[in-house]
Amino acid sequence: ARRQDSAGIGIGFYGNSETSDGVSQLSSALLHANHTLSTIDHLVVETVERLGEAVRTELTTLEEVLAQRTELVAATRGARRQAEAVAQQLQGLAFWQGVPLSPLQVAEDVSFVEEYRWLAYVLLLLLELLVCLFTLVGLAKQSKWLVVVMTAMSLLVLVLSWGSMGLEAATAVGLSDFCSNPDTYVLNLTQEETGLSSDILNYYFLCNQAITNPFQQRLTLSQRALANIHSQLQGLEREAVPQFPSAQKPLLSLEETLNVTEGNFHQLVALLHCRGLHKDYGVALRGLCEDALEGLLFLLLFSLLSAGALATTLCSLPRAWALFPPSDDYEDTDDDDPFNPQESKRFVQWQSSI
Repeated sequence: ARRQDSAGIGIGFYGNSETSDGVSQLSSALLHANHTLSTIDHLVVETVERLGEAVRTELTTLEEVLAQRTELVAATRGARRQAEAVAQQLQGLAFWQGVPLSPLQVAEDVSFVEEYRWLAYVLLLLLELLVCLFTLVGLAKQSKWLVVVMTAMSLLVLVLSWGSMGLEAATAVGLSDFCSNPDTYVLNLTQEETGLSSDILNYYFLCNQAITNPFQQRLTLSQRALANIHSQLQGLEREAVPQFPSAQKPLLSLEETLNVTEGNFHQLVALLHCRGLHKDYGVALRGLCEDALEGLLFLLLFSLLSAGALATTLCSLPRAWALFPPSDDYEDTDDDDPFNPQESKRFVQWQSSI
């Protein structure tokens, strides 16, 4: 029983570590997905603000400078309309903005629960290890009081083992059911919590060639508008600067804004592709359905072995108690003590011999 208990404790430590690794993968995937979504929102807001600032300042200044040339003013107003169109299209790319579900909050909640779960199992394993060791010590020293205490502790650990086994079995069954078809459950739950369209969710969770990018039209229109703005600014720089030198400064500022906007746009194209978020989804599923589930099964085996070993121990301790030699109530008294019964008996024998 003690060997079985020791093997169960080793399996329990391994299972606890595997479960913790799986949950850590889930938390890391959620944090990375949150970083991607936050970056998309940040790039959209920054780009829209830059374009709005350019429309309010540089383009307005350029129109005032070129007021004498109607064709140049028309080109400037065309660039203004294109910039406003880009800003309008980009605003629709921040699909996670305003969504009540936060991957960061979910990751923090998961990590918080996992931290206490891991600690609880470590304490349970250490408690069972101590009970095992002190039971062996009590049997080796034939100490009745230690055996009594360890019997009570074994009963407590047995109850905890049965309780943890029930919890592990229920969790393992639920997780196995989830892992058999996770996509449908995750899609429905995410749509219910976020209110996002099924096109967006299917694109990121499934990420296959049969599903088109729901933002492809916005990206294409934005790219065309940015190309038009670039060509219009180049035309204005060729024709307006020789006649209106004061137009050079707002044009250079517009070129800088356009370069930053194009850089942000290329980052958005890469981030909005399903590869990144789908990879995080895959990592989270592997953490749950491989490492965490494997760890739960090992913890279930630990609880089963532990409960069996403790039950065997509780049944065998009374028999071991019966085999203990009868204790001498006065074995610890001093031989020279006059109140020692043995010494009193010898004193009586000595008196009778006189």
